[in-house]
Amino acid sequence: MRPLSIISVHNHYLTAGGEDQVFESEARLLRERGHEVRQIEEQNTYPDGVVKKIGMAVDCVWSRRWYREFRDLLEKRRPDVVHVHNFFPRFSPSIFYACRDQRVPIVQTLHNYRLLCAGAELYREGKVCEECLDHGVLRGVRHGCYQGSKLGTAVLTVMVDVHRRARTWSDLVNCYVALTEFSRSKLIAGGLPAERIRVKPNFVLPDPGAKRTLGEYGLFVGRLAKSKGIETLLNAAQAASAVPLQIVGDGPCRELIEGRKQAGELSSLTYRGRLPRNETLAAMKSARFLVFPSEWYEGFPVTIAEAFACALPVIGSRLGAMQEIIADGVTGLHFDAGDAEDLRRKMQWAWEHPAEMQEMGKRARLEFEKKYTAERNIAMLEEIYEFAMASSGKRLSEPASEDVTLERPSVPVG
Repeated sequence: MRPLSIISVHNHYLTAGGEDQVFESEARLLRERGHEVRQIEEQNTYPDGVVKKIGMAVDCVWSRRWYREFRDLLEKRRPDVVHVHNFFPRFSPSIFYACRDQRVPIVQTLHNYRLLCAGAELYREGKVCEECLDHGVLRGVRHGCYQGSKLGTAVLTVMVDVHRRARTWSDLVNCYVALTEFSRSKLIAGGLPAERIRVKPNFVLPDPGAKRTLGEYGLFVGRLAKSKGIETLLNAAQAASAVPLQIVGDGPCRELIEGRKQAGELSSLTYRGRLPRNETLAAMKSARFLVFPSEWYEGFPVTIAEAFACALPVIGSRLGAMQEIIADGVTGLHFDAGDAEDLRRKMQWAWEHPAEMQEMGKRARLEFEKKYTAERNIAMLEEIYEFAMASSGKRLSEPASEDVTLERPSVPVG
């Protein structure tokens, strides 16, 4: 493939996570391949004052500023393709219309289920929830699925629904990237065009190499949130007191961990806080197994790919992406999501069978080498760009008007 000019777009979250890492890793990988990459970034903030909050809500649906700035950027740089990772909330879908006006094809990676669910996770009150998938995204308003706020949820769902009615999702994006076959099936069920959804998993760059030891503890790495199964993990760890466990990460459940530690309930648990990536990988190489107890479907956890790269088997929920990525008894073990007793049994077995876990780790490393290396990923990404560029002539419509009337379902632009 000839060298391409690519604009990569991402709105960072307040707490850095896997999406941010993928955004940076893909840009690095593309540059190493000889492509030109311009990264356009925004950062989430919580505005103070009613006027600023209203302004941010309007911008979420349609950002005049970013429509014009992005249109000017495209006109100046004339990229071959725009690759959007996250446009919410700062960029808004207005940048898709700027691409349409300048005849630039769009690739959109769907790291979560934002276009189907206000909470982005298809998860509510401790379990998987598909109400919005079955009844439409406006269903989430009654539950305040976005950060517990009905008003915030209403703003987000208006954005998704207005652009659904305007056919933004179905007509303007040349290629969607789903991270797993499971995710692709849910996105199709949610109404996205099946013929334009390609599956490309996340990857690890650089390759950390395989660990050489049996491992001295079980390990959790990730955001400390209820949807990640933290409470289930803590209950399992309390019951499996003979299994040493280390937790790496930060988030809203940090106080829960520290409180239970102080109460003497988690004698075998060591909480290490958030670590730099090199120290996290070092922790993986000294572990016997990784525990990934997430209770939502997930996109494609980079943590699991990193564990496989380190030859570290994974005990994961029998759910969504985890069930697809981890082969039970081959590259790790499954347990029933949310079932602390089942997780305890699997952790206990893993600790008492180091040779078997080491063999699973070797097979996890082979799985990484087959599917999740940078070399494999760049080939898939270039193929996706080729598809988007080839289809762009059929997807791009007439330039937008300068008038904006968001009440109209056709979302005129400006």
